[in-house]
This record gives sequence, structure tokens and C-alpha cells, in this order.
Amino acid sequence: MHRVVVAALVRDGRVLLVHRSPSREAYPGVWDLPGGHIEAGESELDALARELREELAVEVVTSSAVHLCRWDADHDEDPVYLSAWLVGDWQGTPVNAAPDEHDDLRWFGREALPPLAHEHLGAVLVQAGLGRSVRG
Repeated sequence: MHRVVVAALVRDGRVLLVHRSPSREAYPGVWDLPGGHIEAGESELDALARELREELAVEVVTSSAVHLCRWDADHDEDPVYLSAWLVGDWQGTPVNAAPDEHDDLRWFGREALPPLAHEHLGAVLVQAGLGRSVRG
């Protein structure tokens, strides 16, 4: 089973999404929350902080993270455990620090939220109050 953690960074009522490179094996060419695999011995928050450092070059303030949801999702008969977090504070300006994984990143408001790799995440984001400012 793959264990994956993703983060919703929200600013001024918009959420930061990354566009997965068309060459990616899983979910190519779709918008998604940044994140990745939880490594052996890592907690979800440790993995989240590491993944956002690697993908966006930001330092997450883990005490600001609020858990959104966990669920098991199947991808081509390969089980995936997915955990999503709302991150309220971080240091640095998000940039695409992993161009081999993503070909774009962009802030989206509720009315412009595109379909995500996991449809469930879009609904969770709206239920969590996407549209209100979480960060400053």
C-alpha cells in the first residue's frame, strides 16, 4: 500500500495547486494538492513538511496544520492511503522546485477550482471553507 500525504496551502481565499507533469505515471496532466509518499519511520506531518520543502521550497509551520481527511483510494488496483492537511502558515514563497513532477503551480479560488486527481479532495476543500483566508 502506498501512503501519501498532501497539503492545502490557502491564502486570501485561494488554494495552491500543482499541475502534474504529463509524463507522470500516476494521474498525469491533472491538478492536485502538493505532497507525496510517506517514507518509513516518518509521521504524516514530517512527510508533509519534507514534501513541501522538496516540491515548493517552503518551510511548513507544522503546528498550523489542521487535518482535513484520510481515506483509502484505489489507483489501478494499487491501494493508496491518502491523508490531506490544511496548512495555515509557512515560510517562503511557493515555487515549482520539482519541475520533473509538476509543470505548473497556481492559486485557485472556489469558483475556479479545477477537477483534482482525487475528486473527493475538491469537495473536502469546499467543505473546509475554501473562500476564507487562512493565512494572514
